[in-house]
Amino acid sequence: MEDNKEKPAGNQNQINVELSDEVAEGTYSNLAMIAHSHSEFVVDFIRLMPGIPKAKVKARIIMTPDHAKRLLAALKDNIEKYEKAFGKIENGQEPPQFPLNFGGSHGEA
Repeated sequence: MEDNKEKPAGNQNQINVELSDEVAEGTYSNLAMIAHSHSEFVVDFIRLMPGIPKAKVKARIIMTPDHAKRLLAALKDNIEKYEKAFGKIENGQEPPQFPLNFGGSHGEA
C-alpha cells in the first residue's frame, strides 16, 4: 500500500486556523493604545468602565511593522465594505474624551 502524500495544487497556501471557545467569545474593548519601536508595534486593547477610574488592558498584540501595515490595509478595506453595506461611520473631529466617571453618576431609570 503506497502513501500518497501529494496535495492538490489549490491547497498549498491554505492555513488551518484553530479558534478555541474562549477566544471565540471575544473581548470587548472601547479604547486602544499603540506604541512602537524599530522592530515591533504593540497594541493594547483596553476596557474603560463607567465610574471606575482604573482601566484594564484586556489584550496585548505585538506585531512586526510589516504586519501592522497589512493590518491597517485590511481594516481600511473592511471599513469600506461595512460603509457600503450599512452607511458611513460618523466620527467627531476630535478623539473621544473619556471622563473618569464616564457618565457613571448620571444614570436614570
